[in-house]
Amino acid sequence: MPGPRGAAPAAPGARTGGWLPGDPVGDRQFVELGPLALERGGSLPSVRVAYETWGTLAPDAGNAVLVEHALTGDSHVVGPAGPGHATAGWWPSLIGPGAPLDTDRLFVVCANVLGGCQGTTGPSSAAPDGGPWGSRFPEVTIADQVAVEAALSDALGIGRWQAVLGGSMGGMRALEWAVSRPERVAGLFFLASGAVASADQIGTQTTQQTAVRSDPAWAGGDYAPGPGPVTGLGIARRIAHLTYRSGLELDARFGTTVQDDGRFAVASYLDHHAAKLAARFDAGSYVVLTEAMNSWDVGRGRGGVAAALARVTARSVVAGIDSDRLYPPVQQQQVAEGLGVPLRLIFSPYGHDGFLLETAEVGALVRELLPS
Repeated sequence: MPGPRGAAPAAPGARTGGWLPGDPVGDRQFVELGPLALERGGSLPSVRVAYETWGTLAPDAGNAVLVEHALTGDSHVVGPAGPGHATAGWWPSLIGPGAPLDTDRLFVVCANVLGGCQGTTGPSSAAPDGGPWGSRFPEVTIADQVAVEAALSDALGIGRWQAVLGGSMGGMRALEWAVSRPERVAGLFFLASGAVASADQIGTQTTQQTAVRSDPAWAGGDYAPGPGPVTGLGIARRIAHLTYRSGLELDARFGTTVQDDGRFAVASYLDHHAAKLAARFDAGSYVVLTEAMNSWDVGRGRGGVAAALARVTARSVVAGIDSDRLYPPVQQQQVAEGLGVPLRLIFSPYGHDGFLLETAEVGALVRELLPS
């Protein structure tokens, strides 16, 4: 069952860049799970999950909703920055009284993903020998991550989610839930994601991994306590951020402007986002999670994507961002057609990040999925 809001002392050799035991807990709660056998072989002897909740669980647990975060997100969907939370919530205004996820009637859960660095077991977590897992952390898949979330929902007494919602990497987990456990998902919101990784996405993400691994401080994934390979992680973030935004927005916002220090304004903008991520995220988690995204294929072992989508029984809303060049709308169209629902397009200049920034449009679709 869920444990107390507390944290053990930091493990010897623990690294910075994400949340570590001994740091302020903030709004996190924790649950300790048993061993986990992994899809691609190997296992973890135990898994600790960090999660946050909003609202009150009904006596029959019938009002629960699961929100899935993206690559560098975490369980802090809404709420201010503060002790334990380096940044404010990543989907502001989505959760609360009267919000699209109305906590006057819904119980909302978001868990940090397996392999992450914000309280759930990942490369910076302590291995059985007391040192960080580092390079020994096994390969995990989207299916493994959902298996952990299913164990968390069991621990919370939630047998069926009224809805599972997510965008980008979170959309992958939402879809995996609906395909692998259709009896446990009443509603699905699939946003700005795809049913299978494309060569373009894999190429972009392996290039980011190369940037991290090329940093001398990476040390094969077993870097020393301290900042770690922040230079490589920063380069990876710069590459990624260019795919998150549209060329139209970058041109309109920065153009060819050169700052007083001689740098292009767009380069300064990317430097800013690189530094922000390196201060709050673990490089090992970045590699593990992008590998999970690279291996994503909802049709693997299920007869292909179409056969997998045919397993979904949840009422579904599928949406994309018209200017998204990382997960273009054609990928959401494939899912929409497989589920027999229309594709809902959100028009935004912000590219892939529109799924985070266009909160009014996203909220309207959530209300459509979960009418009061």
